[in-house]
Amino acid sequence: MIRINQVKMPETHTLKQVHGKVAQILKCNINEIKKIHIVKQSVDARKKPEIFYSYVVEVEMDGEAKRVKKAQNPNVTLTEPVSYVFPQSGDKPLKSRPVIIGEGPAGLFCGYFLAMAGYQPLILERGKDVDARMKDVQEFWESGLLNTESNVQFGEGGAGTFSDGKLNTLIKDKDGKGKKVLEIFVECGAPEAILYENKPHIGTDILVSVVKNMRNKIIEMGGEVRFESQVTDICISDGKVCAVKVNEEEIIPCKIAVLAIGHSSRNTFEMLYERKVPMEAKSFAVGFRVEHPQKMIDYNQYGKEKGSLPTAAYKLTAKTSAGRGVYSFCMCPGGYVVNASSEKGRLAVNGMSYSARDGENANSAIIVSVSPEDFGSEHPLAGLSFQRQLEEKAYLAGAGKVPVQTYGNYRKAVNKKLTEAGMERVSFGDSPDDLSGFESIDVKPNIKGQFAEADLSGILPLECGKAFVEGMEQFQKNIRGFAHPNALLAGVESRTSSPVRIHRDETGQSKIFGLYPCGEGAGYAGGITSAAMDGISIAEKIAMEYAQLRD
Repeated sequence: MIRINQVKMPETHTLKQVHGKVAQILKCNINEIKKIHIVKQSVDARKKPEIFYSYVVEVEMDGEAKRVKKAQNPNVTLTEPVSYVFPQSGDKPLKSRPVIIGEGPAGLFCGYFLAMAGYQPLILERGKDVDARMKDVQEFWESGLLNTESNVQFGEGGAGTFSDGKLNTLIKDKDGKGKKVLEIFVECGAPEAILYENKPHIGTDILVSVVKNMRNKIIEMGGEVRFESQVTDICISDGKVCAVKVNEEEIIPCKIAVLAIGHSSRNTFEMLYERKVPMEAKSFAVGFRVEHPQKMIDYNQYGKEKGSLPTAAYKLTAKTSAGRGVYSFCMCPGGYVVNASSEKGRLAVNGMSYSARDGENANSAIIVSVSPEDFGSEHPLAGLSFQRQLEEKAYLAGAGKVPVQTYGNYRKAVNKKLTEAGMERVSFGDSPDDLSGFESIDVKPNIKGQFAEADLSGILPLECGKAFVEGMEQFQKNIRGFAHPNALLAGVESRTSSPVRIHRDETGQSKIFGLYPCGEGAGYAGGITSAAMDGISIAEKIAMEYAQLRD
C-alpha cells in the first residue's frame, strides 16, 4: 500500500478533487487507482487567513513500488497497514464469568472484547442506563436535586458521556487498538469522520446512542449488563478474589474482577483501601472552566470568521514563576459548562459539546498541576480529600449553584490576597482590550445547571490561584482577548483525572490475584480513547491466560 502525507487542499474542496490531487502526486490516471483511504484530515492555519486542509491517504493500486519510485516525492512511501488482532485464548480453566465493575469506556471495551471472545462477562454499573440517566441529569440541572447514584459522573457510558465525546489521544497506536476503538464506535452509530479527523469527536447527543448500541452488542455476544448494581465489597480469600458483593447484599462468586471504575468512584476507593488493595496518591490538576465567545476563538485561530471551517479549538500550556504547569484541558468548542457534581454539599464542573458544536461560547478547563506534596498528607487517599475540600468551598461559594465570576474580578481578588499574605502580585500581560479585529467581549454564561455570581478566589489554595492568573496572562500572548476582564470563570474543575493509582503488575493484576485495575479511575488512562484502549489491554491479558467460558 502507498501512503501519501501532506496532500494539501484549499479550504473549499470536494472528495473528488482530493482523489484528483492524489493521482497527480502519483503521476497516474485516476482509473489506475483501486482504492483511496483517508487516514487523517486536519486544518492547516499556519498562514491565516489563508486556510488549507491537509490529508494523509493510503492508496491501493498495481505496481505500488514502481509508483512510489516514479513519484519522486518524500511524502510518498510504501506502508504496511496495521490491523488489530485479539490474542488466542489461554488454557487455564475459568469456571465463573469475569465480572467488570463499571460501564465507562474501559469497562465497555473490556466487556465488548471478552464477550466477542466467548467469556460471557458480567458488567456491573452502579448508575442507571443511559436513557434514565439523561432524565436524572436534566432534572438535576433544572431543579438542583442531585441523585448521587445517577448523574454526570455515574451511569452508563461513564463521565465521558457528558463531555465533548473527544476521542483524540497522545498514546501511540502501534498495534491498532486506537483505530479499532474508533471503528467500533462507527459500527455503533458514530459518524464515519471520526476515523480520519485529526481531533475526532462524537458529541454528547450522539454518544448516548452509541453507548447504548455497544451495550446491546455485548448482550448479543453473550455478555450481561446490570444497572443500579454498585459493587460495595470485594471478597478475598488467600490473597485471591473469590466474589463481589453488590448493593451490600448480593454475593456474586468470581475469580476475575476488572476494576473499570471512574475517577469519581470515591467510596469504592475507600473500600479498596480498607481491603488493603495497594494504591498511591497521584498528581492531577485543578482550576476553573473559562468561557469566551466562540467567534473570538474562531477569529484568533483562523484570522477570520470560520465560515465552513470546523468550530475552532485551542490547546495551551504555560509554566509559572514557581514552576507549576498550567494548561487547557477538555476544550469544548461551541460548548457548555455543566454542573458535574456527584456528592451532596460538594460541587464540581465539567464541559461538554453537542455534535454540531454550535453554542455561543467556547469553554475549557484552565488547570494548575498539583502533586501529593500539595495534599498535606502522605495517605493514598490524600488527593481525594484535597478534591473534596475544593468542592465544598465551591458549593458554599455559590450556595449550591455553580459559582461564576469574571476573570477581571478574580484577578483583582487573588492579587489582593497575595498582598495580604506578603506574596508577590501577578503583573498583567499585554493589553487584553486589544482583540486584533474582534469587536468586544461580553460573555453570557452557557451553563447546564443553576449558577450564581460569587467570589472564586478562596476556592483554590492561594499558590494555585496565583498560578492560574499567571497562566491566563501568558495565554493572552497566544490568543488575543483570552485574559480579557470579561472572560467568565466557573468552578471548580477538580476531577481532571483520578486522584489515585491502583497498583498492577505486568499481568495487569493487583497484588490481590484476580483483581485487574483498569482505565481512568485506576490511574491508567486520561480520556475516552485511552481508557477504551486500556480496557482492551486488560481483556487481552485475561484471554491470554484463561480458556473461554463453557456452558
